Amino acid sequence: MEKYAVPLDPIGVNPKPITRSQWKRSIIELNGKSHRHYLHDVSPRLMQSYSQIGAFPHTYFDGEIPCKTHLIQFYSTPQHNEYPEAYTCRQLGVSALEFDSKGYYLASVTRPGCLTIHDFESLYCQSNGSCAEEDERKHLLHIPIVSALSAIRWNPASQDEVACTSLNNSEVLIFDIGYVSSEPSEVLRKRPTVSVHGISVRHGLSDIALFSDDARVLASDTCGTVSIWDRRASNLPQSRLTTNAVCGLTSIQIDEDQCVIAASKSGFIYIWDLRGGRSSAAFQSHKEALSSPLMSLKLASMLNKIEPLKAQSSILPKEIQSININPSCPYQLGFHLDDGWSGVLDLHNFQVSHIHCPPPPWISESDAVTTISPVRKPSWLPKHSIYAVGSASSNGLHLLDFYPHTSSPCHVDYDESKNPSETFDCKQNIFVPLSERVTACATHPLNGAIVAGTLEASLLLFSQKHLCKKGDDDESVMLCDGFDLLGGRFLKLSSIDVCDSFMTASLILDGSVESEVEVEAAINLLGLNLCM
Repeated sequence: MEKYAVPLDPIGVNPKPITRSQWKRSIIELNGKSHRHYLHDVSPRLMQSYSQIGAFPHTYFDGEIPCKTHLIQFYSTPQHNEYPEAYTCRQLGVSALEFDSKGYYLASVTRPGCLTIHDFESLYCQSNGSCAEEDERKHLLHIPIVSALSAIRWNPASQDEVACTSLNNSEVLIFDIGYVSSEPSEVLRKRPTVSVHGISVRHGLSDIALFSDDARVLASDTCGTVSIWDRRASNLPQSRLTTNAVCGLTSIQIDEDQCVIAASKSGFIYIWDLRGGRSSAAFQSHKEALSSPLMSLKLASMLNKIEPLKAQSSILPKEIQSININPSCPYQLGFHLDDGWSGVLDLHNFQVSHIHCPPPPWISESDAVTTISPVRKPSWLPKHSIYAVGSASSNGLHLLDFYPHTSSPCHVDYDESKNPSETFDCKQNIFVPLSERVTACATHPLNGAIVAGTLEASLLLFSQKHLCKKGDDDESVMLCDGFDLLGGRFLKLSSIDVCDSFMTASLILDGSVESEVEVEAAINLLGLNLCM
């Protein structure tokens, strides 16, 4: 019998452990937590699921007369104007977009001078293709105001207020959308500047930012200063942040109500600390406290420190068109240059950590060479550290992976040999082709849908694709393809069955048909929108 016995290992000798890869999905379902790099691992599939699902031209009327934007866009085309070059690309199109904090409403301004508040749910439902134009009855507000509108912001403390600025004057116009009126509820003005000849000089305002205390308002101007208003005290500025430079500022951001960050046309980034310090309130002038920047950074010098980039191109100072703080990673400051380059400035060490350098516009043979390119304003997705920016050379949008890790394809220390380029999980930037040239972007704060304003003053909506089918009882169901963040898989709704008690949908998982599941469960899992 001894020959049939299995010998045992001596006591004290540990058996060789069995190594196997863990199933990420089961860990998330059991623990309710994901690895800190998990969202980045599944982001390629999310980025590939985006496509244009709706387009809404700016064909609005003031009574029976076309609005200002409608008329200017109409006469700026060669078909309707013998001299279309009279309108430059910086006088046309949507200049800024922004969602409110909950994503209910979308505010937009155009360079010809129209302010519009859209109901996002209405836009999304009309993007199914049954309606080519937006229903003007769903507008909360559409009014023509001053021309050359440059920026618009929601008041974070009162979501009934929006503030906008113009490059043609030095006023901040605040509108209360609860009252349908063409007149602003409040106007903040700068103190007039008198030249050596005794003439009052007006400085246009390029960007605006509002604090969360419902009192202080910031606005940058075209002469290199930032004015700070306290609405409780006066409609005139209480203090100014100076740059000691003659070049105008293009974009400003507030970092946790403590620091102000501004970008300039000369390629500098300025930082002020509002909590005080050596540069706070250096001196008083005309009842305004003047403060010098705590730090000024020359972006071209930081880009020259990237050896592979320096070896391939000559880096010169360029206009910074926009800066944005990453909502999912507050120490990342995204920037976009006038030649189409985008990147990230790490606010911890003040070094450029990510860079994306597309080919210059003049390389494309299909597009005519223009001396002035339109100003582009990108936007961050609420999660995943994805930067959405319009292309400088074609009709489309770049979705850039700016994840704060060396595994990001845009990281300056990225190692391409460690990226599985032949797999579906390959981390890469995505280009989404669109029907028009993009000038501004805004992302929904909850579901990540992207709305792009264009040079033709249209709004383009792109997200996951819709699927619409009518059941036997003629009830219409509209769903969209979804992204399963729980399992890191792209789910495509291939068919929908409408029954008396519930609805079922067949899901395609990575190309293979899965079993039928209840739509209600799919909605909870994927965050889909159901319209009946």
